[in-house]
Amino acid sequence: MSVEGSTRAVVMALGANMGIAVTKFVAFGLTGSSAMLAEGIHSVADSGNQGLLLLGGKRARRDATPEHPFGYGRERYIYAFLVSIVLFSLGGLFALYEAWHKLSDPHPITEWQWVPIVVLVVAIGLESFAMRTAIKESNAVRGNASWVDFIRRSKSPELPVILLEDAGALIGLVFALFGVSLTLITGNGVWDGLGTAAIGVLLVVIAIVLAVEMKSLLIGESATREHVRQIEAAIIGVDDINGIIHMRTLHIGPEELLVAAKIAIDAEDDAPRIARAIDTAEDRIRAAVPIARMIYLEPDLLREERSEPSATAGPA
Repeated sequence: MSVEGSTRAVVMALGANMGIAVTKFVAFGLTGSSAMLAEGIHSVADSGNQGLLLLGGKRARRDATPEHPFGYGRERYIYAFLVSIVLFSLGGLFALYEAWHKLSDPHPITEWQWVPIVVLVVAIGLESFAMRTAIKESNAVRGNASWVDFIRRSKSPELPVILLEDAGALIGLVFALFGVSLTLITGNGVWDGLGTAAIGVLLVVIAIVLAVEMKSLLIGESATREHVRQIEAAIIGVDDINGIIHMRTLHIGPEELLVAAKIAIDAEDDAPRIARAIDTAEDRIRAAVPIARMIYLEPDLLREERSEPSATAGPA
């Protein structure tokens, strides 16, 4: 459900942004509004970003190879990180440059004055529809987490990226509408430049947030606390396993979890009995946490001097 929902939200946002970009550039060509140009570039950047997310999702589905034995799941994180770079440079920095250019030489909108207002109002409606889809798909997987926690803790990058992009697009459209409207009312092009500057600052902030979150995923995040509790319960519930000496978990992709644990056994247990216990534990782990695709359990004797604190659980 997570993958299908993410793809649906990305495709919806891509279609909306491609159509909006064309209308914004037409409005810029007719009026010369810097806010419309910045918003047009913003929509192009968003469209490219959604293309990157779709490409990353496709490449991540490749089978593992001897050179990449854990598969390509992290490609989704790499392409999501590229999204933050595109949003920062093509979206944010360009808007700030255009704002500086406009504020240096402000001029009013004298022709086709109704066009940017109509375009912006229509764009707000389309972006709201795309945002609604992203919210609906996110609600299906975020559970009781707040929106901030969902964006910070999600292991699947597409939905948080789309949510931030759509939110940024809606707020940016409001900034553009504010700047264009005041320029039309006052005849002072400075307001158009200020609206453009606000769009630029907004996009830079969103890009930085995305970069920080995607960097954390690229470095490697552990399983959530809930998944760690389920894995520990699955292991400890096996009769011939006396406990967990230490355990490590790592997301090698949004829906792929690596589990490595050293488990305590009795010194009197023979090899067949230990092997059966390990097989049972692996089956229980996969039943409790289906995304646990790779499981490595090492049997050992519980000695106090060798026990280590469990560093498995990421944020809930």
